[in-house]
Amino acid sequence: MNVIFDMDGVIFDSERAYIAAYKKLAPKYGLDDVEVIHKACMDSIGANRQKTKEIFFAYVGHEFDYLAYREDVQVELNKHDYVIKPGVYEIFDWLRETGAKIALASSTREVSVRKSLGKADLVKYFDQIVCGDMVSHSKPHPEIFLKAAEELGVKPETCYVIEDSFNGIRAAHAAGMHPIMVPDILQPDEEIRGLAEVVLPSLFEVKEYLEKQE
Repeated sequence: MNVIFDMDGVIFDSERAYIAAYKKLAPKYGLDDVEVIHKACMDSIGANRQKTKEIFFAYVGHEFDYLAYREDVQVELNKHDYVIKPGVYEIFDWLRETGAKIALASSTREVSVRKSLGKADLVKYFDQIVCGDMVSHSKPHPEIFLKAAEELGVKPETCYVIEDSFNGIRAAHAAGMHPIMVPDILQPDEEIRGLAEVVLPSLFEVKEYLEKQE
């Protein structure tokens, strides 16, 4: 079995931490329409940093000091460790026991990914780690998932993808994989339910589902 995981919103409860940091820093940077910007960012969860930057510029203009804003956001995030999602260790331990190949495909930069995984002692579970700064295209483009499969040395159609974002499900479907959605902040709409092989409430149910696919 081959399984590819997203990180933010699937392994860590990080999306809520990002939103809280955005809102806390909004007054400092004069982001009066921060709620509108956050809604646009929510719609693009799963996209890389460049895409998020473009969304901000679309609302506040290119004179906005996005770099300083992101640095301040990171300072806020570093004050606390991300909460690990229920079922993470259980599904990883089980996959390891079965001999499954496991990859991570996260739009986040590699330095941040490895830092977060390292704090949670999760790096050891992954055979391959592919990050947003290792590919040219952001989700919903399938590049990051296709690269993960290539690094694992397996065919895309043999891979299950665990995602929480709309763009992640779109990317996994475009890659010809088996998208499994575990909703985090966004609940699937009709389009996403049509693209996902199944929608499950937590990683515990994902483990049960994959057990039946063996």
